[in-house]
Amino acid sequence: MDKKISVEIQSLIDAQDHPFVLIDKDYNIVAANRAYHQAYGVKEGDIVGHKCHQVSHHSDVPCHMNGEDCPHKKVFETGRPHQVLHIHYDCNSQPEHVRIKGSPIVGLDGALFLGEAVFPLARSADLDCEQQRMVGQAPAFLRCVEELTRAAESSVPVLLCGESGVGKDLAAEYIHRRSDRNGRSFTMVDCASISEPLFESELFGHERGAFTGCIGRRYGLFEQADGGTLFFNEVGDLPENMQGRLLRALETGQFRRVGGRETLSADVRIICATSHNLRQLVATNRFRADLYYRLAGIICEIPTLRQRRSDIPALARALVERHRDGMHQAYHLTDDAIEKLCGYDYPGNIRELRNTLQRAALLSTNGIISAEEIQFDAPLENTARKTPADGTETPSMRGLESRYIAELLAQHQGRRAKVARILGISERTLYRKLKQYGLQSVGKSDSPPG
Repeated sequence: MDKKISVEIQSLIDAQDHPFVLIDKDYNIVAANRAYHQAYGVKEGDIVGHKCHQVSHHSDVPCHMNGEDCPHKKVFETGRPHQVLHIHYDCNSQPEHVRIKGSPIVGLDGALFLGEAVFPLARSADLDCEQQRMVGQAPAFLRCVEELTRAAESSVPVLLCGESGVGKDLAAEYIHRRSDRNGRSFTMVDCASISEPLFESELFGHERGAFTGCIGRRYGLFEQADGGTLFFNEVGDLPENMQGRLLRALETGQFRRVGGRETLSADVRIICATSHNLRQLVATNRFRADLYYRLAGIICEIPTLRQRRSDIPALARALVERHRDGMHQAYHLTDDAIEKLCGYDYPGNIRELRNTLQRAALLSTNGIISAEEIQFDAPLENTARKTPADGTETPSMRGLESRYIAELLAQHQGRRAKVARILGISERTLYRKLKQYGLQSVGKSDSPPG
């Protein structure tokens, strides 16, 4: 590239507000703008002339050769812009979650270049918390991190959906720490564990003498979280008679303590999490529709471990490292242990993975965890089902899955691709399940009414 073109391109990319690099067809970085140098604390000679995959990914080969979505490959093949979510390493070799927008740029001599604008989402430290660290590079996880980051920039209520054990509490804490309320209170309300008679008192507080045995004033969780974030975990378990009180408090920002007459107010950011399908609860009159729409300002789906299976090795090593901190014993996972861990479906998700590794650490006598120490729980669907007093049998997991798939097919007019995306499985897997459960005709226009 001659000097004239270099000057013009440099002026062009320096006008970009975000970090921006220019890459030739051989993966060489030929230019970087001032925003990139400032953001990553590097000089021009530190990156110009180096391979993009060496700088960004610490890899000796292009990212598409590691199975990743590569903007360089896409842009040079199609000549069209392409966006990806990636892990980018900063000047301290710390991983950072970023969105990269790659665009084709043509020089004066007709040569094609890739222009990459880098939009930072989350640094490694942002994904760490007291309990454990959010780890992963799988596409489903990267998309989730981006959604959570966008949600943190807003003050709109957030509803986190996902199976039990996927880490919804970690996601809620991440949103809080990335928001402008970081440094203030992060208060969790466990809707499944607070007894119904005490729920109102816990939430709004009470005055002295409000009920038998009440000897003093108590400040509720709303007041304690003033200026911060109030996290309702498993909001689908919220007592029905409390849903109206919560809705009024959210809409007006005002409430009264139990037994009190004074109207109080609190400025709180609301984040909720649920492993239930709230829309189904609304349809069966077990959850108020108006409260659902008040809570579901932004909906973020937390992926299951099955949807991010490639993250299992990194997650397992991070969990073992965290376990070492508490037990003062270093543990090492062997290759056959990692292989066994990757071959399991984890109905209990990350929580089950953590429990499995804790059990393996106890079985290990020398700090080495091999496949022999990896022992999984028996599947819940194989356990005996209890029969309620009314004589009806509790449905099995397979029965619940069959019913849920049938409802999705009916809701989406039999569109299998849509249903497969919602379930987080391939269309081929969905087809096998339809054949297994006899649901091939459900949702199709010519199927008989059921």
